[in-house]
Amino acid sequence: MIEINSSLSLSTAGRSWGSARRMALLAAIAEHGSISAAARHINITYKAAWDAIETMNNLAGEPLVERTTGGAGGGGARLTQRANELLRHFQAYDRMHQRFMNRLSQIGQFGANNVELLQAMMLQTSARNNLQGVISAIKTGAVNDEIILDIGHEQQIVASITSESTQNLGLKIGQKALAFLKASSVLVGVNNDGATLSARNQLAGKITRIIPGAVNAEVSIELAPGQTVTATITLESVRRLGLQENQVAYAIFKASSVMLATLE
Repeated sequence: MIEINSSLSLSTAGRSWGSARRMALLAAIAEHGSISAAARHINITYKAAWDAIETMNNLAGEPLVERTTGGAGGGGARLTQRANELLRHFQAYDRMHQRFMNRLSQIGQFGANNVELLQAMMLQTSARNNLQGVISAIKTGAVNDEIILDIGHEQQIVASITSESTQNLGLKIGQKALAFLKASSVLVGVNNDGATLSARNQLAGKITRIIPGAVNAEVSIELAPGQTVTATITLESVRRLGLQENQVAYAIFKASSVMLATLE
């Protein structure tokens, strides 16, 4: 079952100040009249409460919480007028946000394939290439593990990562994953006539695009519809290999150049 979750946060100039947690702290102070009681109410430490208050004070440029002294309780805390205004605005925004989320959840099943595609698209990395697949084998080593990723169309990617990374990512056979690869780590080969290479990955495809630059060129190799690997090689290499669009070519790269991310 697909769940859509979201929380409201307010920010100014890229700095977050109005998280739900901080607003809950202000609301608890208003209700209980005490920072320590408010901290207990929202299950944070007294120090964490004061750290949050000081951060909000700094961002607001004025106190949002005032200490009170005397009285039967021996003192406490109260919100300033500005804090009460902020809290009212946040609560109004949060009600609108909840209405939106309720409406969104009523749209119906979004489809697991669409969610997985969104997950892949929302991952941001400096690596130019990313290919999705299913882990078909895990070969455990003393230090590094070899992960085999089936990317379909009878093609697979071999990644060499540390055993610790395998455990931290919780990798297992049958799990969907993404392989990331920098364009500078990809070599381009043609006329693969049985030459022996140390690189574990030699993926066959067709050149779909060559974009020349001042020194280097980008060569895109389509492995299958919707699966493309881009390599950055020198213009001299393009000339020497006689690369052309629609030519059969191989994307060649080491297993140690592959980074993995999970979608589950």
